[in-house]
Amino acid sequence: MLSLITFLPLAGGIIILFLPKTRQGLMKNVALLASAATFVLSLILVAMYRIGQGMQFQEIFRWIPGIGINYHLGVDGLSLPLFVLTALLSVLSVVYSWRIDTRLKEYLFLFLLLETGMLGVFVALDFFLFYIFWEVTLVPMYFLIAIWGGPRKEYAAIKFFLYTLIGSLAMLLAILILYFNAEPRTFGVLELIRQQPLSGKPALAALAFWGFFLSFAIKVPMWPFHTWLPDAHVEAPTAGSVILAGVLLKMGTYGFVRFSLTLLPEAFKQYAFIIAVLALLGIVYGALVALAQTDLKKLVAYSSVNHMGYVMLGIAAAAAAFGDPSKAQAAATALNGAVFEMVAHGIITGALFLIVGVIYDYRAHTRGVNEFGGLGVRLPVYTGISTLAMLASLGLPGLMGFVAEFLIFVGSFGIFPYLTAVAVTGVVFSAAMFLWTIQRIFLGPPNERWTHLPDMDAREKVALVPLAALMLIFGIYPRPLLDVINAAMTTLVSLVR
Repeated sequence: MLSLITFLPLAGGIIILFLPKTRQGLMKNVALLASAATFVLSLILVAMYRIGQGMQFQEIFRWIPGIGINYHLGVDGLSLPLFVLTALLSVLSVVYSWRIDTRLKEYLFLFLLLETGMLGVFVALDFFLFYIFWEVTLVPMYFLIAIWGGPRKEYAAIKFFLYTLIGSLAMLLAILILYFNAEPRTFGVLELIRQQPLSGKPALAALAFWGFFLSFAIKVPMWPFHTWLPDAHVEAPTAGSVILAGVLLKMGTYGFVRFSLTLLPEAFKQYAFIIAVLALLGIVYGALVALAQTDLKKLVAYSSVNHMGYVMLGIAAAAAAFGDPSKAQAAATALNGAVFEMVAHGIITGALFLIVGVIYDYRAHTRGVNEFGGLGVRLPVYTGISTLAMLASLGLPGLMGFVAEFLIFVGSFGIFPYLTAVAVTGVVFSAAMFLWTIQRIFLGPPNERWTHLPDMDAREKVALVPLAALMLIFGIYPRPLLDVINAAMTTLVSLVR
């Protein structure tokens, strides 16, 4: 089941490669069918999933037995929400990309290859396989930015590629340290978690921890490794920005929870305060710099630095509670909030980048926040969805972002009270930034320059309405998602207690 879902987009991409370039309509239909089928199958996976039963739908085949490499897939309450989120954002991005006609064959193939890589990252349970999927995501995103991006696309693409590649090499070193200290030697993640090969070896554990840290921190991105993000977001095509913010950033936070927290709990505990401070700097810095932006896309990009800082604060708090049973509940709450925020950020920020694309790609061709004004009268549907997404991002109660941030603050306060108290100010700055943005774009006297702008068309509504609905549904009733996440996080905390 997992292999079918993971490789279905790639199969669609290969079919597209064999179609003549003149059949653009057929290529788009194949891409839509492949991504939609992947999403439907992921929903069937959710229906079959049993909460609290650990790793499920596992597939294990001997691959390179001589050095302990297996083809091993599986999902639990950590990976399943991210797996479904990837499938959802991918199909909505294909819908949004319907008007693209420049080198369409290559665009759709790279997009579907990217989807397979992202899906594989979240279900791979062998480090060799995980590393392959991790690297597979790098190449398509590089070309998507470099070919279909904005005026500085080459610079942004190379910067993204180099940053991520350096991180990948550091992660490879950490994987090899784990492998050569395991007995028997294996790349199997679950077996390595059981063995804890670096327990009692502080120097090696620290080296492996910082290797993983560099890779995951660049991907998140944490401050001060975030500098590639605004360039990549601003220059990427709209669908590329959606996937970059909605999924690729989560690969970093997923890595911290799946690998750093479980394989290196002692080292993570030792450095948890440092990482919490970096997370706090990202929270405050991201919100303040976003507040200063006049480019709407760059504003949303810096807000991602702020929100991923919340995720890292929750993860660092859980790591700091290692070995202290009295803080196990706080650790589980912080982790629940962190994983919920991963999903919430994917939905909300994915929607925000689509919102930027709607106004920039096919209407105004400018992203200057100060150049609009009074659009609420001209574009009521667009205004309603945009306002909902921005309010969700600033953490308004009743919407998805609030639930995630509330859980992170509740859990983290019991472990890092002073850091968490300062982190709450990030919510104030985010609120100021988004409310001021709403005022400048949608309120006030109408700008006569935009009297001709049409409201959202059916294709754009299909891409945005599902995300808006999810923000509201999980904001009012988060229990179905939290039940899945909580079972996995409670088990994880008990493993590293």
